Amino acid sequence: MPRTFQPGDTFTHVRECDRYRPIYYAGASGDYNPIHIDPEVGKEAGLGGAILQGLCTLGWAVEAVAVFVGDPGRIRRVRVRFSKPVRAEDVITFQGKVRSVQDGLLTAEISATNQRGEDVLKGAVVEAFIG
Repeated sequence: MPRTFQPGDTFTHVRECDRYRPIYYAGASGDYNPIHIDPEVGKEAGLGGAILQGLCTLGWAVEAVAVFVGDPGRIRRVRVRFSKPVRAEDVITFQGKVRSVQDGLLTAEISATNQRGEDVLKGAVVEAFIG
């Protein structure tokens, strides 16, 4: 029987930014900005060290919805606002809540916090086709 989704449904997704994640992501994306791969440059920029690329954090938010709906091919639209950089060794918890299900389109709001309880992403909206 196909899964049904209702407004108010919630889900959680957790990802860890190991110390090599910004380097791996740089290799995959081509984003070799030194603030992402050189901790000294990140410190000099006032970031406290190297930070994860925002698009990787965004990818994890989208992944949270893709896992929830069961198919990454269902994702249709994404809107996000970053609140704070993700650093190496951070554990990011994504909290999702279904805002609406209408005409075969699920709209979920996503927020994310690090292990210190700091918001790293707020008010993200991901839409997914659910049939």
